[in-house]
Amino acid sequence: MVGTSPSDSSSLPGSARRDKSQKWQVSPLDVAYHFGTSGLSVAVATGVTHPLDVLKVRLQMQLVGQRGQLTGMGQVFIQVLKNEGPRSLYLGLTPALTRSLLYGGLRLGLYEPSKYVCDQAFGSSNIFVKIASGAFSGAISTAMTNPVEVIKVRLQMNSGSTKAGPIGEMRKIVSEEGVKALWKGVGPAMARAAALTASQLATYDESKRILRRLTPLEEGFNLHLSSSIVAGMVSTLITAPMDMVKTRLMLQRESETLGRYKNGFHCAYQVIRTEGFRALYKGGFAIFARLGPQTTITFVLCEKLREVTGLKAL
Repeated sequence: MVGTSPSDSSSLPGSARRDKSQKWQVSPLDVAYHFGTSGLSVAVATGVTHPLDVLKVRLQMQLVGQRGQLTGMGQVFIQVLKNEGPRSLYLGLTPALTRSLLYGGLRLGLYEPSKYVCDQAFGSSNIFVKIASGAFSGAISTAMTNPVEVIKVRLQMNSGSTKAGPIGEMRKIVSEEGVKALWKGVGPAMARAAALTASQLATYDESKRILRRLTPLEEGFNLHLSSSIVAGMVSTLITAPMDMVKTRLMLQRESETLGRYKNGFHCAYQVIRTEGFRALYKGGFAIFARLGPQTTITFVLCEKLREVTGLKAL
C-alpha cells in the first residue's frame, strides 16, 4: 500500500519509527488496487496450474483405507485423458477461479495490513510477526471461502457433476447433506491455509530481505523469481499432509468404506494407521508441481501489478 511499509519502519529507531509510521495512509483506490492485484495474480496462477490440481486430488484419493502400490502422476494423467478426455483436466475451474479472486485477494491482501498492525502494537515486524500475519490472513480468508473449495473438489473428483455446474453441485450438497456440508474440512483447510500463507509470505518476505543483503540482487524480476521459488518449496513441504487431510474430509462420501472421519486429527490418524505415514504425502509431487509454479506466478505477477498501479513491493 502507499505509505511506509512495516518492513521499512521496523529498522528505524524509537521516535523516528513512530513519526514515520504515522504517515502510513491509504485511499479507497489504494485498497481496491491492493486487494485487486492480489486476487488477480492468484486467479491467473490458478488458471495456469489447475490441471495439476485435478491430478493432485485424484492422487490423494487413491487406495482410501488401504496400503498398496500407488499410481504415479504420469499414469493418472494418461488415465484421465483416456477415460474422461482433456476437458476433465479443467473440472471445477469456475469455482477455482472464483475462490482464487476472493481467497487470493484476502490471503495476500490482509498480510501487509496485519504486519502494519503488529508493527504499531509491538514495534517490530520480525520473522515471527510475518509468520503470525500470514497465518491470520490465510485462516480468515479460508473460513470465508470454504464452500467454494468444497464445490471445486467435488467437481474435480466426479466428472458427471459438471453437467449441473457449480450451482447445481451446491444445491445437491445442501439438499443431500445440509448446509453444514459446505464447511466440511474447514478446520484442516484453515490450518493448511494458515501454514501455507505463513510459509509462503514469510519465506518470500525473508528471502527477499536476505538476498538483497547477501547478493547483488535488487528489487525486480530476478529477486522476485528467486524468492518465490524458495517460498514454493518451503510451503509444499509444510502443507502437503494438511492438504491430503483437507481433501479426504471434503470428499467424505468417496470414503464411506472406511467410515466417517470425525475431524482432521482423526482423519490423519486413520490415514497413517490404514495406509502408512507416507500416505500423508500422496500427490506430493503433484502438489509441488502445482504449488511451485503457482507461487512463482503469483508473486512475480503480483509484484508487477503493484508496480503498475503505483503500490509498494510486497
